[in-house]
Amino acid sequence: MLKYQQIAAEIEKYIEQNAMQQGDKLPVLEALMAQFQVSKSTITKALELLEQKGVIFQLRGSGIFVRRLKRTGYISLLSNQGFKRDLEDFTITAEVLELDVRKPTEEAAHSLNIELAHDVYYVKRVRYINGQTLCLEESYYNKAIVTYLNKEIAADSIFRYIKEALGLKMGFSDVYLRVGMLNEEEAKHLGLEAGSPKLCAESIFHLTNGLPFDFSRVTYNYQQSQFFLQGNGDFS
Repeated sequence: MLKYQQIAAEIEKYIEQNAMQQGDKLPVLEALMAQFQVSKSTITKALELLEQKGVIFQLRGSGIFVRRLKRTGYISLLSNQGFKRDLEDFTITAEVLELDVRKPTEEAAHSLNIELAHDVYYVKRVRYINGQTLCLEESYYNKAIVTYLNKEIAADSIFRYIKEALGLKMGFSDVYLRVGMLNEEEAKHLGLEAGSPKLCAESIFHLTNGLPFDFSRVTYNYQQSQFFLQGNGDFS
């Protein structure tokens, strides 16, 4: 992780730990330079990264302000931390349907940049929000990176295990969305009728060094799911 990325992560953590709300003011640029003992250009790059993520906004001559206004129950489509973080006010549980070591599909191998002969952990589980089905999730973890998984881990938070137990650092993710209709198997697991609408998110999660470690396909229950995106740019 580059220095400016590390600083951006620390500022975002500070905002969360202090429950800062939209419009709250952060220390000025010079104070941040002194706090992190880095150059103006490094702090500027960190702030630009936070702006791109929708965490802060800057007003010339006025300062740096918190932007993110969290709406309870909404899942970020750009998060790379797992949606438990977005739904911390709810009880999120999981039923593990399958967990084994196998060879990847062609799609999973391509997404993880590995050969078809390599081993992956395959995890299939249903996630629940306050006891109601939220989504059906299928994931392929590169076993050379995520060296161990079991059902106990999969029933809790795989991402927390990866960060805390394996000591791996999450980097970025690529997310691909498509809408359609539930097939028979998806409908059965989600407790809906086949042919009901669905949103499917396919994600590739990378470490900070750029290595992809997880390819996941998540099919959401439309009755329980709400999402948000934050945009930046010129709207003229």
